[in-house]
Amino acid sequence: MPRYLRLALFLGGLLAICAINGPARATDVEDLYQSQTIVNGKYEKHREVGFKFCLDAVLVRVSGDQRLPAKPEMTALRDKAGSFVASFSYRDRMEGIPNHDDQGTYDRPHNLYCQYKPEVIDPVLASLGSKPWLTERPRLAAFLATERAIRHFALDAADERGVLMRESFGNAAAPLAMRVTFPTAVLLSQAGLDDRTLRDADMAVLDTTAKKAGADQALSGTLVWSDKEFGWIADWRLAMAGKTYTWQVRGVSFDEAFRFAMRGAAQILSGNGQPE
Repeated sequence: MPRYLRLALFLGGLLAICAINGPARATDVEDLYQSQTIVNGKYEKHREVGFKFCLDAVLVRVSGDQRLPAKPEMTALRDKAGSFVASFSYRDRMEGIPNHDDQGTYDRPHNLYCQYKPEVIDPVLASLGSKPWLTERPRLAAFLATERAIRHFALDAADERGVLMRESFGNAAAPLAMRVTFPTAVLLSQAGLDDRTLRDADMAVLDTTAKKAGADQALSGTLVWSDKEFGWIADWRLAMAGKTYTWQVRGVSFDEAFRFAMRGAAQILSGNGQPE
């Protein structure tokens, strides 16, 4: 497996469990500088591992730069990850469910929440050649054409076939403090867009339609199942400053495809360039 894909899968899993709902705004600093992960119980050794995951997550969340966890400097930073945490707390993920035995008392999964301060995290970003992305993050309208065997459709805001995909897209957006919405079937029809025409639709047309859907701009994609790849092949497009960026991931679940989409969008919109 290529190194970039291993990293993408690792970061995807990390971001999936570090999700915190809510958009980032320039004034919403406290929300931006936090992250979470899942640990087994409240053991110190598990907490230290959790701090490492949360450090990776908050650096990507604050900067939008998905490349940071792969930087060699991160090894040393993770070794002292706990020193960057301003405060932390837990929530029992099995709250309300009685323990079956004494072992369960110690191994119950908990959410570990970490809060950071800008004056601590910003210098870390600077040491990695990055900086905070503090402007309000645009709301994206996802225009997605999906195909698996004879089944194909354009994802819209209400189609029952897309319930899990819409939920997954939202989960992928949250760790990056971003929001995603979906066009209605009526809006797609009015714009002459379906699962075939979406593939090559002009990004300017999609951006205009995105505004009608209550978003700021469009994120366009195709999701095609491949038996050969044992997963989905996802191609994504996003326009910024007169340039259309494209990126692709192959042989993944649709959860990972959407995480890859949102990470790529954040990479571009934060000014960090072409997604890898």
